[in-house]
Amino acid sequence: MKFFIVDDSLTVRAMLSNIIEEEGLGTIAGEAEDGSEVYADILAEKEIDILLIDLLMPNRDGIETVREIAPFFRGKIIMISQVETKDMIGEAYALGVEHYITKPINRLEVVNIVKKVCDHLLLEKSLYNIQQSLSFLNSHSQKVEHEKHYRNSNPPIIMAGKSVLLNLGVIGESGMKDLLDVLMVLEKMEENGVRETLSLKELYKRVIELRLGTNISSQEVQKEVKAGEQRIRRAIHQALDHIASLGLTDYTNPIFENYASSFFDYTQVRMKMMELEGKSQGEPAHTRINIKKFIQALYLEAKRM
Repeated sequence: MKFFIVDDSLTVRAMLSNIIEEEGLGTIAGEAEDGSEVYADILAEKEIDILLIDLLMPNRDGIETVREIAPFFRGKIIMISQVETKDMIGEAYALGVEHYITKPINRLEVVNIVKKVCDHLLLEKSLYNIQQSLSFLNSHSQKVEHEKHYRNSNPPIIMAGKSVLLNLGVIGESGMKDLLDVLMVLEKMEENGVRETLSLKELYKRVIELRLGTNISSQEVQKEVKAGEQRIRRAIHQALDHIASLGLTDYTNPIFENYASSFFDYTQVRMKMMELEGKSQGEPAHTRINIKKFIQALYLEAKRM
């Protein structure tokens, strides 16, 4: 079994990791300190079976996160919190949470609940395999439907965007989903004949509306926009580090040659290269990046591909 743990406490994450691995319940395939870093596609890429998530977190709490990923996440969810109000527990179960673990963490309780969830998941997988065997004669039509669904859920702009982000070294970053959603918004605007240049705030707002719908409160939008901006900024800094590393290794690397100046200001890339070489003076400065330039370059390159 593969586990993903989300809790703003490093101590709690460490305790849960030790219990799961020491008891032989599975492996820890990923961690996050806030719900704003967790999306269904990230869990799918890591092939997560069980998500353990804290109820109360600073940017996006467990309930909000589960509400977003529940329609797409195929694994099981265990909620963790010291809050024990019936309303919150009831809402968590209504959203599909399998079990509830209370804080402070109790080893016996964790082992007992995780084993139950593992057994339940294994039983479901067995039943699914039986159903697949019984439906073998209808496999061709199922394959056609699956391919159709795959094409619909992965438009060309997304496939191309993932390829570009892979070249930039940020395919596993939490901001990847935000950047791909930005591509969807920009393409939709182009298809509708909209030529206006949106501010980053308005662009992020449209991304949130694409993801969660237009019926969410302005407070929720503001909260999600802030979290999304932070994830995108981190992803772009990671891309800058990656491109600078490629330049240090091989100045003629085609990815470095094509992307260094189109996605970034070249002086920033050069400063980052000097920083990585240890030639910069004083403490490393937090490089200021041009987010708009990066997003525009990403969209043009994805469209070209």
